[in-house]
Amino acid sequence: MSTLDPGPPPTGELPFFVYGTLLPGEPNHDLFLRGRTSGERAAVLPRALLYDGPGYPYAIDGHGRVHGTLLTAAPGVYGELLGLLDHLEEYLGPGHPRNLYERVVREVELPGEGAPGTREGQGPPGTRAWVYLAAAAVTRSLRTSGSVIAEGRWATGRPPGGPRTP
Repeated sequence: MSTLDPGPPPTGELPFFVYGTLLPGEPNHDLFLRGRTSGERAAVLPRALLYDGPGYPYAIDGHGRVHGTLLTAAPGVYGELLGLLDHLEEYLGPGHPRNLYERVVREVELPGEGAPGTREGQGPPGTRAWVYLAAAAVTRSLRTSGSVIAEGRWATGRPPGGPRTP
């Protein structure tokens, strides 16, 4: 299975993991998410790297952690929200050559939720979520000449007053 293959279709409505302009306090949060979520909480995408982009970040598979927010769609708006986010992220379908991002299912960690009996060195409990990762062509370019955001936190990875939206 390739890193862009989401595997079998998920059952039910998965939450969304966001890490850039859709974060609370960022401009696309209010534009796309206001009134469309029933829950938002801090989350971490393990085994991923965050790259600075032209006004927005890209996450790719890698040896790091990306900090973001896990969003749960409000009742009755899941399909609408999925369509809005696919449009925003320029996702046209699995493996489409014009995709800017690929929508994939990944396990995200929920910090602060310790599980009884968790062994040292294991991450916090997690959940499956939709994540928009850089598409294949974008990933190749980032690996060649991109700028990694070391802490995996986009808000702290860009200069004050820098570009905020695509």
